[in-house]
Amino acid sequence: MKKEYVITIIASLAVALLVAALLWFFVIKPQKDDRQELEKKVENMQELAAIDKEEMENEYAQLGRQYGEMMSQITNDSLIAQLTREQMHAQQLLDELKKVKADDAREIARLKKELNTVRAVLRQYIRQVDSLNLVNQSLRNENKDLTGRLEEAGRKNQNLEEERQALTDKVNIAAQLDATAISMTALNKRGKASKKMKDAKQLQVSFNISRNVTAQNGQRTIYVRIQTPAGAALYGGGYFNYENRQLEYSMKKVIEYSGEETPVVTYWNIAEFLEAGEYRVSIFADGHLIGSRTFNFEK
Repeated sequence: MKKEYVITIIASLAVALLVAALLWFFVIKPQKDDRQELEKKVENMQELAAIDKEEMENEYAQLGRQYGEMMSQITNDSLIAQLTREQMHAQQLLDELKKVKADDAREIARLKKELNTVRAVLRQYIRQVDSLNLVNQSLRNENKDLTGRLEEAGRKNQNLEEERQALTDKVNIAAQLDATAISMTALNKRGKASKKMKDAKQLQVSFNISRNVTAQNGQRTIYVRIQTPAGAALYGGGYFNYENRQLEYSMKKVIEYSGEETPVVTYWNIAEFLEAGEYRVSIFADGHLIGSRTFNFEK
């Protein structure tokens, strides 16, 4: 009887152990593994949510910088004001995102939706700014081309003006009168030529205005200036303009010039002692020196 009882107990323990083993392998252990796996999945999801949140923060910041870069490329005040509002809106959403916890799925989803909207608005403004920049570039190119053409026209006009001025100068030079055959004679009291200045009572200066078909016809005032050996001018009662200054003239005479050779004779009455030596005669007309010559007289 005792032997059967012991066998029964051993069999019961074996069954109990078998049941426990079966519970461990088929119930308790799988539940524990599932819980650990679930915990691991939750942990991974939290890590992914944190990474996703960080990426969203970076993208919001990047969008704000892009708005700033676009504003630096344009000068349109109205468009700058619009971009400023959008930049502030992106910054506001970024500030909200920084305050949200990574596991707040509802807020994260809302801010992600807002991020898509901000992206779409930014793309519209990028196209608008690009279009505006293309127009501005086209206008700049046209302005550059117009400026180049104006500069080229200015250079051509300058060249034409220089050529015209050169031609005018040549014409003016060609049209200048020319005094030739200049002579100066000391006349005594009988009107005869005298070699000695002490016997002279009058100085006669004669010359010819050469033929010049390019010169303007009409009345001309001719000025004769006589300088003594000391360099002083014999004063004849007035002045004339020459090279932005006024010079004393000794004699002047108004002639009628027709373009043909015209003889001119002028006289200066001696009322003072004149020394012997070299005298210079200079003849002027129209503000130009048209001839000069020196003469020597004895005592």
